[in-house]
Amino acid sequence: MSPERIQGSCVAIRAFSPSSSFSKCSHSNSVSSDDATCGKPLWMGKGLTCVCFNRKGSFARICIHLTPLQEERLRRLRHRTNVYFDASRPDHQEALRALWSATYPGQELQSLISDQWKEMGWQGRDPSTDFRGAGFISLENLLFFAKTFCTSFQSLLKKQAGKRAVWEYPFAVAGVNITFMIMQMLDLDATKPRKFIRSVFLQMLSENEWAFDLLYCVAFVIMDKLWLEKNATYMEFNEILKLARSQLEKELLMEDVLRIEDMPSYTLLC
Repeated sequence: MSPERIQGSCVAIRAFSPSSSFSKCSHSNSVSSDDATCGKPLWMGKGLTCVCFNRKGSFARICIHLTPLQEERLRRLRHRTNVYFDASRPDHQEALRALWSATYPGQELQSLISDQWKEMGWQGRDPSTDFRGAGFISLENLLFFAKTFCTSFQSLLKKQAGKRAVWEYPFAVAGVNITFMIMQMLDLDATKPRKFIRSVFLQMLSENEWAFDLLYCVAFVIMDKLWLEKNATYMEFNEILKLARSQLEKELLMEDVLRIEDMPSYTLLC
């Protein structure tokens, strides 16, 4: 079972705040279908994109110009997503040890290469081989989750909620898959935004620099909730991940969701 990707390997066992630099304007053309939720961005100049979308039968255009703060935070987030995990770097080694300590407080880690890592849901003795799918940010996401929402993190790690399958998804590797899924969904590496949902996220990023990490935590609890609702098994992980992505997109585009914390599924975190 493997998630959709192009390179590397990663196997799995609207309304906006008043401060936004967004403006709505009328569009002269009509739309024949109410099914469309967004259209192709139309570039009207450097740094300015107009996204035409249809919501509940009303056709509108939202013009989005990145503020300096949004540009800077997007730059930093892009940098994070482009950092590969390097087992020879002391700071990466320390982050890995920090993840172990946050996951198993009081339990000593024998070595960075150890059978102990399998307890967390890595594929082998060396977790660094599993980070190739999404890079160092996937480790940062797991560490953020462990420290920020420790109760939810531990519950998912130990598969405490609901009736579980005989063949469960491995926790840590599932986390790497979720990071990669969000990176794809937000299209962060694109020079020009091709998805309206990315523009929505950038507004959230301007409100909170940790928006990506918070979205990751929400995605993880959504995925596990869907896993239980569907009585999913090991071989259905990719299907559940796609459903989780759809749920994320739906919640991010809700009119009353201005921040990650406003997403309905955020309440699942504790």
